[in-house]
Amino acid sequence: MAKQSVKGINPDLEAAISKMLKEVLNSPEASLIDKMRVIDRALNLEKIKQKVTDDQYGVGFLTDDADED
Repeated sequence: MAKQSVKGINPDLEAAISKMLKEVLNSPEASLIDKMRVIDRALNLEKIKQKVTDDQYGVGFLTDDADED
């Protein structure tokens, strides 16, 4: 039986990043750099989620619609 490709973000990954974000932002020992790295990871996850849900993302990149003058 062939394994079907599941489209979307792994829920375990999403939960782990969410947990890490809460823990690091609430930690008094975490540096500003540590906090910004976690925020960056969370933002990258959100960007990936938007790309996954947008079926038209990147559709026009490989078309030959160049302006011909």
